[in-house]
Amino acid sequence: MSQGQGAPARHQGETVAEGSTPKGGGGRDRFLDMLRAIALVRVVTYHTFGGAFFSMVFPAIGIMFALAGSLMAASLKRPAGSVLRSRTRRLLLPFWAYSITVLVLFALHGWVPGDQGTGPWYRLLFWFVPLGDPPFPDELGGGIGVQDPTWPIQAGEILWYIRAYFWFMLLSPLLLKIFRAQPLLTFLAPLAMLVILEWGVVPMPDGLTAELYDLGVYGSCWILGFAHHDGYLRRLSLKVVIPVSLAVMALGFWWAFNHQTEDGMDLNAIPIGQALWSLGFCAVLMRISPRWQQFPRPLRFLDGFVTLLNNRAVTVYLWHNLLIALTVPIMEPVYESEAAWELMPRFLETSWPPFILTWLMLAVVLCAVGWVEDIAAKRRPRLWPTGRRERQKALSASL
Repeated sequence: MSQGQGAPARHQGETVAEGSTPKGGGGRDRFLDMLRAIALVRVVTYHTFGGAFFSMVFPAIGIMFALAGSLMAASLKRPAGSVLRSRTRRLLLPFWAYSITVLVLFALHGWVPGDQGTGPWYRLLFWFVPLGDPPFPDELGGGIGVQDPTWPIQAGEILWYIRAYFWFMLLSPLLLKIFRAQPLLTFLAPLAMLVILEWGVVPMPDGLTAELYDLGVYGSCWILGFAHHDGYLRRLSLKVVIPVSLAVMALGFWWAFNHQTEDGMDLNAIPIGQALWSLGFCAVLMRISPRWQQFPRPLRFLDGFVTLLNNRAVTVYLWHNLLIALTVPIMEPVYESEAAWELMPRFLETSWPPFILTWLMLAVVLCAVGWVEDIAAKRRPRLWPTGRRERQKALSASL
């Protein structure tokens, strides 16, 4: 993962908010739930297979920030203090479960805070209160990831998203008030700030550069979520939204094409391209959002899977990159086996084996620690929350 063009080198991940509620009534918005599930699958796919293609075909990060912004606007019908307490608890408890595990692994492999230029010990607090990027070593040998000593980077770099989400959440009560007073100005302000950052028009403090880039690249997507919840988007004609959105995406594509990095046109390394492409893509999806109370019949086979990912979104996001690193030592005996290469040579040449293995390990992790998300949400802990029991109860009640 990289976020080039002067931005901190970590910008790819997908949001981790709970399910969505339609503005006009009770129940979950299954279309938005489906978008969140697709985004989580896409980020695991991107981190396994790599490639600029995945950053463009479904810009998951922008989509998930837009979904989270809409959900946050809905929640802020309640007092802001209680909303922030609830959101903070739901984010931090599963984050702490992950952080403690990773720090124990670091310690077992001999890492001491301050080693490898990771800064003073107090930065360890960012592993528990994500106001900044936590420290992690560049390399640790032996044990997990023995074939790839850079596994700590994969364990730590994805946490930029947790930090970004946390800041957006904290700022939302103020941002929503400003948006409702000056919607267009609020919507465009993050993009203007991003241009200022990229062109160095105004000197920015180094300690806040990463946070400011997050706001610049994805702030308009988050505020687009406000517009979705408040009905601004639905009042706009598709004849306006689609052409304008396509023009914004075309501008983002043009910028990315002319500012390619060593990763090519990977939008995660091109902030302005990412911001424009994601914004246009999100605007179309959020405008056509059909507000499903339940899946259409042809898609109902996805119901359990989508429910599971939405109930365990934080866990899936946090653990997937570390598990991808863990596939290296696990798969090594297979790759060294002549019999395996004779049996399935084309399959082993692809990234499908680690991709499948990652999801299998994610299933184990969901059972092992996923219930922390239920505790954080003040729900009864569940091992595998696909919503099947709830659907069965609803069906029985309707008979």
